[in-house]
Amino acid sequence: MNWIDVLGMVAATLSTLSFLPQVIKVWQTRSTKDLSTITLVSLNLGIFLWLVYGFLIQKAPVIIANAITLILTLTMLFLKRKYG
Repeated sequence: MNWIDVLGMVAATLSTLSFLPQVIKVWQTRSTKDLSTITLVSLNLGIFLWLVYGFLIQKAPVIIANAITLILTLTMLFLKRKYG
């Protein structure tokens, strides 16, 4: 793995993990009133498109980060629908 891939993995890890505290908070409090549905839908669409892009260019950091982030943001959207 070269330094560019390492840089990509570090960036992917940081940006992916940034969603984890929000998912945990929503899960624990069951409160989603402060989350915008439009923002969550557009965020999920954007992340999905980044995932497609990652597959097209065959770059693991892009694929892994966006696959995990998509799971986290879809979880938030699901919880928004469930508790909102």
